Amino acid sequence: MQTVRQLLDSKPSRSLVYVNPDSTVFQALQVMAESDIGAVLVMESGDIVGIFSERDYARRIVLQGRTSAGTKVRDIMTSRVVYVTPQQTLDQCMALMTEKRIRHLPVLEDQTVLGILSIGDLVRATIEEQEQVINHLVHYIQSA
Repeated sequence: MQTVRQLLDSKPSRSLVYVNPDSTVFQALQVMAESDIGAVLVMESGDIVGIFSERDYARRIVLQGRTSAGTKVRDIMTSRVVYVTPQQTLDQCMALMTEKRIRHLPVLEDQTVLGILSIGDLVRATIEEQEQVINHLVHYIQSA
């Protein structure tokens, strides 16, 4: 089973996308749109202080009648960030995402943010791993 570190190492883009907690929600949405991502880390002085997602926007801006230009990210971000370490397996990540009903997992090692994994990253990696197993089995059966 692949580890978080292996998946991070195989991702084409390792740049960390984040916003400041005092950014407006509108600014955070712009960053997310430019990067084509569904969530962004909220960082202050190099530390992760929250995560802001499309779900946060839908539930805490749209449904509460706030404006994205007049609301700071700190006011609506998810501050209890669930994260994983590089040693954890993808199965553990999937189980955690399912249990917590989340779609993004920051990866931390010694309080340093190494990256973020999305449910899409995990599904893609799982499919690739299953395809490899199937190919090995087909090759084994054909050569027997």
